[in-house]
Amino acid sequence: MKSGLTSGERQSSLDNVLTDPLAAVDDAVRTVRDAETRLREAVEAARRAGHTWQELGDLLGTSRQAAFQRFGRPIDPATGTPMAEPKLPDAARRAEDLVVAIIECRWSDVRQDFDQPMLEAVGEDRLALAWTQVAGTVGRYERMGEPLVLATGEHTMVEVPLDFEAGERTVQVTYRADGQVSGLWIRTPDQR
Repeated sequence: MKSGLTSGERQSSLDNVLTDPLAAVDDAVRTVRDAETRLREAVEAARRAGHTWQELGDLLGTSRQAAFQRFGRPIDPATGTPMAEPKLPDAARRAEDLVVAIIECRWSDVRQDFDQPMLEAVGEDRLALAWTQVAGTVGRYERMGEPLVLATGEHTMVEVPLDFEAGERTVQVTYRADGQVSGLWIRTPDQR
């Protein structure tokens, strides 16, 4: 497989790693962005050529739904037009921060962006009970997967996959356009 960098660029990148760690991070970020762009273009070309989301999911090591959510352009069933970008651009980061607060049992931090109906419906005791039930069912938390962000009308939904010692769960967070949390669920794989 051919690398996207010339030998001179690879040497420059290696020099940066040896002399300036921040430059190395910058180089790595650019490489990841370039790779993401190439991957998106390749997926779009494969779809235009008639390949299925299942085939793409298999190649990407994920489900067809996850492949579609990451690369697809869903069509609004009411209008027949492509759905807009998520209303909350930093929703993935917000959801990751919220999930970290859940993992660390920082219940007041979990609730800090709840809208009024969520504040009234979900207290700290209810969050603690839900997390205890998850631990009792699937054991100790091990790692977080890559969040999937979806535009759903005026809301942005983020699904954050979590691996535990004896199973998986997905935390689903729904955000209003103003960044307030209007929904929070911890789902089993069969509830997705």
